Amino acid sequence: MSAARAGAAGAAGAAPDARQAGQRVDEVLDRLAATGDRAACAAAEELVRGLMEFYGAGLARITQRLGDHGLAPLLDDELVASLLALHDLNPEDVHVRIGRALRSAPEQTELLGFDPASGVLRLGVPAGGGCGCGGSETDPDGVPRGVADALAAFAPEVTSVEVEQASPAPALLQIGARPQTPARVR
Repeated sequence: MSAARAGAAGAAGAAPDARQAGQRVDEVLDRLAATGDRAACAAAEELVRGLMEFYGAGLARITQRLGDHGLAPLLDDELVASLLALHDLNPEDVHVRIGRALRSAPEQTELLGFDPASGVLRLGVPAGGGCGCGGSETDPDGVPRGVADALAAFAPEVTSVEVEQASPAPALLQIGARPQTPARVR
């Protein structure tokens, strides 16, 4: 299928899921690797690199023409932010993008720190789950799934996340006004 026909087919249907597309590419490369045909594997990887460079050059031209101001409305979109970060074109620094990711995630977290040299992000999550309801799905390291997905989209520089469970907040003692007593008559 030509690139034009593939683009037209994609435009006619629903928007493609970027994660699924990436998984499909990985699966195809894995199937090729399983055949043992090194030349085919090398050619496929070269093709993927070439396409990445081609689309990266197109995105670079778009970002140049839009400028930071024109690009700003697009930075909240996970797919756009992910593509810009992948091609090192996102105008926001990593700390701003980490904040954006954490705000967009459904789970409640607290940023404790980020080490750009190692890519390690430290997060605090409420005791009993990231959303405060105890039902938040987490990855094997205890990172809430929504947080991990948002970080992958907005801040791929984060290579690992260390989660610290916050201790439950102490119960509030409600102190009300003293009950009214009838006035004494003298």
